Amino acid sequence: MKLAIMGCGAVGTSVAELAGEYGHTVTAISDSTGAAIDSTGLDIETVLSEKRSSGTVGENDPNSALESEYDVLIEATPTTLNDAEPGYSHVVGALERDRHIVLANKGPVAERYDDLREHETESDGRVLFDAAVGGAIPVLTTIDNLGRDNVTAVRGVLNGTANFILSRMGAEGLDYEHVLAEAQDLGVAETDPTFDVDGTDAALKCVILANVLFDGGYALSDASVDGIQDIPGPALHLAAEDGRTIRLIGEVINEEVRIGPRLVPDNGTLAVSGTQNIVQIETEHAGRLNISGRGAGGPETATAVLADIGRLE
Repeated sequence: MKLAIMGCGAVGTSVAELAGEYGHTVTAISDSTGAAIDSTGLDIETVLSEKRSSGTVGENDPNSALESEYDVLIEATPTTLNDAEPGYSHVVGALERDRHIVLANKGPVAERYDDLREHETESDGRVLFDAAVGGAIPVLTTIDNLGRDNVTAVRGVLNGTANFILSRMGAEGLDYEHVLAEAQDLGVAETDPTFDVDGTDAALKCVILANVLFDGGYALSDASVDGIQDIPGPALHLAAEDGRTIRLIGEVINEEVRIGPRLVPDNGTLAVSGTQNIVQIETEHAGRLNISGRGAGGPETATAVLADIGRLE
């Protein structure tokens, strides 16, 4: 398959680097200021070297990648809220050309799911987005295999940054600000960690799950969201005395979306540590299924993108 990649951050770069191993050719890649295009296939090592030296992948207009020759558009630009731009317009543009789309960007499927599906019905292209929920964890694929009507609830730890902070606070008895600074030094937390620590990132993933399970109708504004910024260090110590700990848990249950700190058993399945994620899927007939793994990271998320591309072949 010929791939055009919109976005050259950690995920877009990793998709470009791994595409050849999966038998695909990258014919276009763009960042915020430029694009590199070659219908016969780009030399990815050269393109990424140019990115490192000059700050951009090429001299073409970024949007020219949308009009290039490709079979699948990879939407890996940063997630934005409300109108979900520019990612949403990238998806619509590709669908209007009857191209397939694979999303790592959560915005279009969290904030404008119904609009996106309407455009998809008018196109020969398909939209897949397993990478938008749980990184390498095949959450949406598992739900699809089970049949959404057989899923009664989904809950889990869906943000590695928040989980790292809570894990360290509990294990070392440290306060939030101290652990946040440590996470930023290690590259686990962004310079501006707001999306992660206020629950927005986990909420977007749960909104996507709700849209899949209930055939649309949800956006971030429909979720009840609380973050971890105000959790005092002693709260985790007190929880530990009772054999419990605190984790940021996202839930989709009874057609409601809720995200917030929850007390969970210290040795329970939801008490994953570090940057690990876990998703529990409650089913009508198969009981509870637990899926865990790395919920973020360039190569990890790229494997989910490439798996979706494989399903389009």
